[in-house]
Amino acid sequence: MRLFKILLLTLGVVYVAPALLAATLFWFGDHPASWGSADWSSAKMLPDPAASSEAAVYVMSARTGGLKGAISSHSWIVVKEKGARRYERWDKVGWGAPIRHNAYAADGRWYSNAPEIVVGRHGAEAEGLIPKIRAAVAAYPFAERGGYHIFPGPNSNTFVAFVLAETAGLAAALPPVAVGRDYPVGRDLVTLDRERGELRLSLFGYAGITIGRMSGFEVNLLGLVAGIDPERLAVKIPAFGTFALRPATV
Repeated sequence: MRLFKILLLTLGVVYVAPALLAATLFWFGDHPASWGSADWSSAKMLPDPAASSEAAVYVMSARTGGLKGAISSHSWIVVKEKGARRYERWDKVGWGAPIRHNAYAADGRWYSNAPEIVVGRHGAEAEGLIPKIRAAVAAYPFAERGGYHIFPGPNSNTFVAFVLAETAGLAAALPPVAVGRDYPVGRDLVTLDRERGELRLSLFGYAGITIGRMSGFEVNLLGLVAGIDPERLAVKIPAFGTFALRPATV
């Protein structure tokens, strides 16, 4: 009985309390009342694509809309071919044909929330990655109507996580608040990612554990991720994300 009480207290402190605090802060914050009133314009974070001929690849993420924005973000992929004068962007959304190509500005705000750059690659490295990214986007198995499920997935973050996993040479991980990133596309309960040096255990996205060089140690419970990252001297707090003493290399 004592062990059970300790377990409940731990879950309450580590998962429930941060989620409730995030929801409270969100409730009293200033947010758009509807999809139509939100700002979807460019956040001016990416360089002018016409100013340089070099290729570029970006993975971006921004808090999503509605109350779910208190605990979760939305992620997308951006590429620019060598010599191109514009970016291309891919998202997965929850209505209609879910995979959208160039539906929004490359660095557009998502439901008025400014994005962050999760990873960026340029020049010859980006040139080599772009064909692999295009192939991964085309191979995504949940691209048809009805292929979106907000939780545990497959959702927008599941799509981007799949592309990252399928793109050799693009070793990166989505933020811990990207709910749905841990949904196992292949329905595998155990996955060993040799390129990223990570072992993942997943109970179909509802719960899981990740251990590895890139993510450190993470425990996912109903989409909320807690963990530590010794390499970055970081702690991962459910609903709030990563707080690190060493910045991530993007």
